[in-house]
Amino acid sequence: MSQTLSAGSGRYRTRSPAKYPKPRRIRWSALMSVLGTAPMIITAIGVFVICIVYSGLLSFTDARMFPSFNFVGLDQYKRLWSTGRWIVSANNLWFFGLLSVGLSMMFGFLLAVFMDQKIRCESLLRSIFLYPFAMSLVITGLAWRWILDPSIGIQAAVRGWGFTDFTFAPLVNADTAIYGLVVGAIWNSIGVTMAIILAGLRGIDTEIWKAARIDGISAWKTYLFIVLPMMKGALFTAFVLQCVGVVRVFDIVIAMTQGGPGIATQMPAVFVIEHITNRINVALGMAAAMMMLLPVILLLALNGFIQWRMKRNRERLS
Repeated sequence: MSQTLSAGSGRYRTRSPAKYPKPRRIRWSALMSVLGTAPMIITAIGVFVICIVYSGLLSFTDARMFPSFNFVGLDQYKRLWSTGRWIVSANNLWFFGLLSVGLSMMFGFLLAVFMDQKIRCESLLRSIFLYPFAMSLVITGLAWRWILDPSIGIQAAVRGWGFTDFTFAPLVNADTAIYGLVVGAIWNSIGVTMAIILAGLRGIDTEIWKAARIDGISAWKTYLFIVLPMMKGALFTAFVLQCVGVVRVFDIVIAMTQGGPGIATQMPAVFVIEHITNRINVALGMAAAMMMLLPVILLLALNGFIQWRMKRNRERLS
């Protein structure tokens, strides 16, 4: 117990020394933390690292029904890029990705701006907008398949109102089926995009808004030219999340179109599953899976680089 002289009095008062945890207790806590996270670490290493390496090895072999380690070099990749079904799948993915990610980012930003206006029932509306993201993509795909079905969906409803010449059946037309997929994907992802961007908006200093109002800058110009450039982290996080979802899109395609009509909505993930299961060509399917993995790795690396640069800039300014 140490003694200190209190101000304005001649009396001493006692002060308890700072209590520090014992080294043994710290070591025990650290050991328990390691033990608690060990199953997750083992699962992550086993499922992700080992399985990815194993799949990569199989892509250089001639494996058919069962795994084989008869290496053939890049033959499977050459065969992959000479396969018309894969080229159609890759083109569909680019088209689907550009539309779904671009429109989801745009509408998500508009919804976030709307929610940022201090509206009533904000919590209820936020839950409603986020609800589609919580649903399974299979359920989402089936719901939109029924909505766009010409016999029970929008077309049947409008014709029942007396407009017998009305035609709206995008999923049965090879030229328009992918647009139906885009609608379902946007409906599923727009809520989480809104939530991420809204979190970024709420992190903007209120003094910036006050300064913009004093300078006579309109609200939409403040959002577009002042606030939006300050939200690079939130925007890029939402963008990466959307892009990763596009690369692995499978459930909603199977539920809505099963890759049809024909192969009009074939996607790389559907191509991989078909060649591993139905066509019994494991090596070619693994080669396609490795090609799908490349953009994901590039996006994650780019995200890490941008976060590192932003952290360095903050440290430099502080």
